[in-house]
Amino acid sequence: SPQNIIGNTPAIKDCFDLVEAVAGTEAIVLLTGSTGTGKELFARSIHYSSGRAKDPFLAINCASLPKNLLESELFGHEKGAFTGATRQHKGKFEQAAFGTLFLDEIGEMDIHVQAKLLRILENGEYQRVGGTQTLRNNARIISATNKRLRSSIEAGSFREDLYFRLNVFEIQLPDLKKRLDDIPLLTQHFIQKFNKLHNRSVQDISPEVIQTFQDYEWPGNIREL
Repeated sequence: SPQNIIGNTPAIKDCFDLVEAVAGTEAIVLLTGSTGTGKELFARSIHYSSGRAKDPFLAINCASLPKNLLESELFGHEKGAFTGATRQHKGKFEQAAFGTLFLDEIGEMDIHVQAKLLRILENGEYQRVGGTQTLRNNARIISATNKRLRSSIEAGSFREDLYFRLNVFEIQLPDLKKRLDDIPLLTQHFIQKFNKLHNRSVQDISPEVIQTFQDYEWPGNIREL
């Protein structure tokens, strides 16, 4: 299985096969699935199984920044481009170089920023905010969404042309309730992780607890577990 991803059920093994199939290519990948299903872990796995593994893996959450800051974070800005821009700033595309740039929650990206991203995907070119110099993108792009982008397209908040550019190879991650047999493995993994973190020595948990875990719906998926 890909590094750091735990699971033996058919649902997750199908995803492992897709990672294996796409990692060594240059294809743009779209990871879809509910919140907490491990999309960033899968993005890292694709990067570290690829020929770009020695180059940076950079992640940015498109929902966590307002439009002007997201644009500057992605594409960089020139000194004086806006109030407070006291020096030139290299954006994530520039910092990623020949590595991988992971765009999380892509469905939250402002429509104006979407247009600039589309240009990069179409011809590999972009400019820093407030700049005139044309830069080339060398990074591989992996994006992720927990939204139904089709609905966003119909609502006019997501560009259809961008969707087709991003969705070259889709990997849909299953909800935890679709892989309940992985819960004992995952639980053991988290016990070991938190033993180390909190200096504890919990060995195991009772079968009753595992049964309770397997009877639960897990709306927050693995993050909730």
